[in-house]
Amino acid sequence: MGGDRSVESKEWYMAAYATEGVPSSDHLKMRSVTLSVGVDDIPDGHVAVEIIWISVDPYLRTKMCGRKDGLDMPPFQLNQAISSVGIGKVISSRDKNYEEGDNVLSFAIPVAEFCIIPSGMITSKIEPPKGITLPHYLSCFGVAGFAAWVGIEMIGEAKAGANVFISAAAGGVGMVAGQLAKLKGCRVIGSAGSDEKIKLLKEEFGYDDAFNYKKEKDFDAALSKYFPEGIDLYLDNVGGKMLEAVLNHVNHHARIPLCGMISQYNKDWHERDGIRNLLNLVGKEVRMEGFLLGSHLNRFVDFVKEMEGYLSQGKINFKHNIFNGIESFLEGFASMFSTSDNIGKPIIQLK
Repeated sequence: MGGDRSVESKEWYMAAYATEGVPSSDHLKMRSVTLSVGVDDIPDGHVAVEIIWISVDPYLRTKMCGRKDGLDMPPFQLNQAISSVGIGKVISSRDKNYEEGDNVLSFAIPVAEFCIIPSGMITSKIEPPKGITLPHYLSCFGVAGFAAWVGIEMIGEAKAGANVFISAAAGGVGMVAGQLAKLKGCRVIGSAGSDEKIKLLKEEFGYDDAFNYKKEKDFDAALSKYFPEGIDLYLDNVGGKMLEAVLNHVNHHARIPLCGMISQYNKDWHERDGIRNLLNLVGKEVRMEGFLLGSHLNRFVDFVKEMEGYLSQGKINFKHNIFNGIESFLEGFASMFSTSDNIGKPIIQLK
């Protein structure tokens, strides 16, 4: 795309920080900007990208409170476009490694219709094998799938016969994590927030059983019922009262990968649930370990190769929750914190 060319691009930006509650239109706002995207208009070492798909993930919430918040990620800057994981098509390039028409994945792409970014911000080109679509690279092969893989295979070291519990099991991470554990020969139980999700876990994702945490008044009793022989591996996606209950049911040398704590994200830190029974970690020599994907990117190629094999062989199922148009980002983001609207991995489709 040579010569001068300008495009109007809608983008979402951080207008005000949200210290608690679900961020709303008071905090996230949309505006239009004009970008010059002709090949002669962009700097050397940059590419202009038309963004096609944007991932919506819980970690984004921690970047909207105005401080480093647990995940040790810098907050979004006020009045600046926010970023996420996304896929786009190169429309002009000043880097010989990228050509017009290339599909590219970036872990830090603006939540916008178009952008000009340094080529160093591109994670990889994408050429999907037959039967695999671009959105899979934001779910199965994206942040959600990679988090599940690191949690189950690397941190959790799932082994055949292990009793595995996964919270937020119908979310983007949970639905992959349960299937990976089943492929390792584990017995897998999940928790989710609606009867529809429980049915989905058992009928589509192969969970051995699951329970609706909204209906269980006593998590301790529920875990006694579903894990009479204790828990060997717990992939924690929610934190709070569920994590505390799990610690009463862990077996010796159990592993607890801490993937996320979505039940706590919308609370100011001093109002979050405390965990009162951490002594169980000592007495049962439990390993509880938090992880960030950035520390495991050296295994990303291995992960994608393994997941492509599973998907092409029909061993992994997945459900996407597609929202259409850049305007729908706020709706898609809020869906993660809604019991009824968050079945499957939320993704924004721009075109």
